[in-house]
Amino acid sequence: MSGGQPLPRVLPEIPLNAPALRRILVGFIRNEVRKVGVERVVLGLSGGVDSSLAAFLAAEALGPANVLGIRMPYRASSRESLDHAQLVAEASGIATATIEITPQIDAYFAGFADATALRRGNKMARERMSILYDHSARWDALVLGTSNKTELLLGYGTLHGDMASALNPLGDLYKTQVWGLSEHVGVPAAIVGKRPSADLWEGQTDEHELGFEYRDVDRLLYLQVDERWEADALVAAGFASAFVARVAGMVQRSQFKRRLPVIAKVSARTIDRDFRYARDWGR
Repeated sequence: MSGGQPLPRVLPEIPLNAPALRRILVGFIRNEVRKVGVERVVLGLSGGVDSSLAAFLAAEALGPANVLGIRMPYRASSRESLDHAQLVAEASGIATATIEITPQIDAYFAGFADATALRRGNKMARERMSILYDHSARWDALVLGTSNKTELLLGYGTLHGDMASALNPLGDLYKTQVWGLSEHVGVPAAIVGKRPSADLWEGQTDEHELGFEYRDVDRLLYLQVDERWEADALVAAGFASAFVARVAGMVQRSQFKRRLPVIAKVSARTIDRDFRYARDWGR
């Protein structure tokens, strides 16, 4: 929407048809897993709402016996996160495993005592994903992703860490949609209602790190991305110009996280440009 067009009296809301979304995502998981010849998935079970929703959807799609949720605490992880992950496992019926990542993280950073919290958090995220991929090979399963659309657009995630997966049922759902769908499928209220946190260090919360609340940025992102409103229209609708500019900049700067590594083109048919097939091509 450009500044020359009239603004609607009521701003569009982010849609949420929970029953339809549930059917679509359950079918997506079932189809995408089985088309590559496996029946099972593994996912990191953090005790947060995103991984909890993914676990519930996967259990419905494949049966609880075919879903493995792995808890991977660091020594500074909160007890609440572990308890909530267990609550999800009990409510969904999925199998779980707990693998402590403290030894390998501390061994690595013993040589880098001045490492920042960001470096440590990224290392933990990548260590956890390497564990998930190892267990996907052990269990003949695919890794199920849990990053939502808000995180992916803002680049709020670790490349080759929590942003990695074989398939992701939540990547087109804004955080507010994740909350709504989680309530619909029966994710425990204690998890849906708590402050979002990657639990990378004591007291860390997503919204404190980002500097704004998910409900505010979701409304802006929906209008920017899905409805294609331009900056002048967003400001006229009541969003602060600095907020609009900051969020647009975050989306632009994180584009590299949302694509395959750039390949130098030296042939007539280059992967991801001229040679493009769906993942199930040939089946």
